[in-house]
Amino acid sequence: MSPRSSFPLARVVLQLLSRTKLVVLGVQEYVLLSARGLAALFTRPRYVDDILAQMDSLGVGSLSIVILTGMFTGMVLALQSAASLDVFGARPYVGRLVCVSMVRELGPVLTALMVTGRVGSGMAAELGSMVVTQQIDALRVLGTDPVRKLVAPRLAAGIVMVPLLTVLSDALGIFGAGLISIFNLKLSWPYYWRTVGQALALNDLIMGLSKPVVFGFILASVGCYMGLNTKGGTQGVGLATTRSVVAASVMILASDFFVTKVLLLAFPVN
Repeated sequence: MSPRSSFPLARVVLQLLSRTKLVVLGVQEYVLLSARGLAALFTRPRYVDDILAQMDSLGVGSLSIVILTGMFTGMVLALQSAASLDVFGARPYVGRLVCVSMVRELGPVLTALMVTGRVGSGMAAELGSMVVTQQIDALRVLGTDPVRKLVAPRLAAGIVMVPLLTVLSDALGIFGAGLISIFNLKLSWPYYWRTVGQALALNDLIMGLSKPVVFGFILASVGCYMGLNTKGGTQGVGLATTRSVVAASVMILASDFFVTKVLLLAFPVN
């Protein structure tokens, strides 16, 4: 290989190494920010008013999309499962399938993704605007820790409110599937709810309530990290918002696999 032909290859290798270093540095900064935010939740001072305000924004503000998502997910799941179960003459088991699917998987994941699109992007945009307008620097000048003031309340809101929203989404999904089972599939109302009660086990509840805690932490921490690392003025705010939604969504789907794997080992399905 001639010396000239080796120059482009060396340049590519240097660029890959540079980007790898940036990615590793970003992961390190994200982990440190998340750790500082969690530590701030267990130490004083705590900004209780900010925590309640973030819970209201994340939880109450997301009720409409969570209600619609849960209801229509359960309804379409009942229709699709009935079409598949009819081949085996197992239409009466629609309630079991919908209940397990919503509680263990669809409810937590879809709720987290919807909340990420609404709240995670808002966190990144809000904090990014504060960075661009130098409000973060003003907080530091006044002696206020931005992580304790801005990041910790959002982490608390995500960890607490996403599981509550998931419970609501699961309940409405099962209820919507019950309506389809009665009016479209011609199943009796008492029989549907009896099969739902028989299908729901303690392991399902543990898995269905453990995942939203992780997802809530991810969407809040990623939104805060992207917002606090905004660069480039107003254009950077839009870029940080887009990156926040994409990164949080990918991390939620990836963590769903690993959390499910761990929970299945700890609480095997009977």
